[in-house]
Amino acid sequence: MTLKVVVVGAGVVGAACAFHAVSAGMDVTVTDRGPVGAGTTSRGEGNVLLSDKAPGPELALAHLSRTLWDETGRELGPDSLELEAKGGLVVASGVENLAALQEFAARQEAAGVRVEQVDRVRDLEPHLAPGIPGGVHYPQDAQVQPVLAAAALLRAAVRRGARFHPGEVAGAVTGRDGRVTGVRTAAGDVLPADAVVNAAGTWGGEVGRRLGAPVEVLPRRGFVLVTEPLPPMVRHKVYSADYVANVASSDAGLETSCVVEGTRGGTILIGASRERVGFDTTMNTAVVARLAAQACRLFPFLRGVHLMRAYRGFRPYCPDHLPVVGPDPRVPGVVHACGHEGAGIGLAPATGALVTAHLLGRPWRGADPAAHTALLPDRFLTTPGGAPQ
Repeated sequence: MTLKVVVVGAGVVGAACAFHAVSAGMDVTVTDRGPVGAGTTSRGEGNVLLSDKAPGPELALAHLSRTLWDETGRELGPDSLELEAKGGLVVASGVENLAALQEFAARQEAAGVRVEQVDRVRDLEPHLAPGIPGGVHYPQDAQVQPVLAAAALLRAAVRRGARFHPGEVAGAVTGRDGRVTGVRTAAGDVLPADAVVNAAGTWGGEVGRRLGAPVEVLPRRGFVLVTEPLPPMVRHKVYSADYVANVASSDAGLETSCVVEGTRGGTILIGASRERVGFDTTMNTAVVARLAAQACRLFPFLRGVHLMRAYRGFRPYCPDHLPVVGPDPRVPGVVHACGHEGAGIGLAPATGALVTAHLLGRPWRGADPAAHTALLPDRFLTTPGGAPQ
């Protein structure tokens, strides 16, 4: 019997889940209250990174995803994704900072990441500020255009038989045994399903609640600046070493670290900020000014470049900085695929492969569910006495 799957969320993670599930022979329906890629996906830079991940389950997922992005590019055409294997350069602001960066890179290298120590960073990026003591080059880092990538994955899924049903999920339909038999939309439609994938991004916590399986996914606001188009000036994704610490921080207050990269269209993207302010969309000009100043210190030529626009969005944040990927034991048939914070675009293909493996109940190539137990929603559940299960 063909497994019927409803994927909630048409961002890049949901599109990847649909693509892998339908490729495995499942009957797939994708539903979203908005257009394809209109949420967090449209507010990201398109990072496909290994460089910012410590050894552990997220890095393992990133390794698989990096391979799958290349395979997807070959299958769908790299131009459909704007896939660029540009590499990343992480730079240190001082000698002490450089030693910590090199130690972090050594641990990554032991976990299989390709790293190259760089003494003369301006050989790789001639327009960097003078005086930077060194850095680490990560040749596996890449970039995609996130909305294009989501649309390309979903189009490919539809060509293989998937369907897109616009609508907001209002709740789960369950049988007498408590197992999911479908989802009900706000319009009153019922979409039959043997399994429901919660790939709702920043709204994954709310969608989980509506399905009877809440998970702790919180919004973390971030800003990205976009310059006017320029001739090629920044060759890699370049960021300061404190970016890694900020990604892993649980502080609620504002944190910024310098991230600069060029795009195929000639614009330069500048980030990154993080702050927990709920779903407040207020434009904060102080954050914009702070990010711009940090970027100008790293690349002085930017002082003479016009800023074209700034946008902000919300990253789906989990308290332990790991995504929630896997079946929820409270409601049989619910599988989570959310909480990736700022790494969802990079981790989307591997998340889709892992979700497919869970749905099939068996390993799928490198996505052995047993190897990713740290991502399961069980880690947030508690017994009546309050202790973790």
